[in-house]
Amino acid sequence: MTRLAILGASGHGKVVADAAQLSGWSSIEFYDDAWPQRTVNGVWPIVGDSQQLLASAPQFDGVVVAIGNNAVRREKLAQLKSAGARLATIIHPTAVVSQHASIGAGSVLCAAAVVNPFCEVGEGAILNTACSVDHDCRLGCFVHVSPGARLAGAVTVGDESWIGIGACVRQQIQIGARVMVAAGAAVVSDISDNMTVAGVPARARQ
Repeated sequence: MTRLAILGASGHGKVVADAAQLSGWSSIEFYDDAWPQRTVNGVWPIVGDSQQLLASAPQFDGVVVAIGNNAVRREKLAQLKSAGARLATIIHPTAVVSQHASIGAGSVLCAAAVVNPFCEVGEGAILNTACSVDHDCRLGCFVHVSPGARLAGAVTVGDESWIGIGACVRQQIQIGARVMVAAGAAVVSDISDNMTVAGVPARARQ
């Protein structure tokens, strides 16, 4: 692991870069469409825009997208794959991942995230700081589990869904695609595609 390119010079990008550095990447460069007005993100250089990264993607040992919006992250990752990028999976050294779990390419696991046995996490997911995903969960592609969120055993989460900070999901719940679970919500019943839910217990938001 030597040279890593990160698309998206945001606060989340700083978290991704820090995790990458701690897990052994020795050279980290950012690309962002705010360049050249912005040339640094924290202590890491911003060296070009997204088009420049697409043109040079195969030159890197790994590329990751540090954009929180799930749909945008899907789009950018697809473009990079088409350009020949090698997708990096970034796992903070304090994250705990079962040897019997699978993590999709281009995903990011932040500090103290826990993924328990026989979980399947799709491509381009974000498992944020100190979240937990218990046994036999199935997370689709481009899911974001926010800091401190808790998924009990055998939960299913569809593509591009977002589990808000501090939310809890009861065991065996099925959450559809493109669902937004609000911060602090307690999900105790299944949720259909394209819904936003909030509260304790979580209910559809009007």
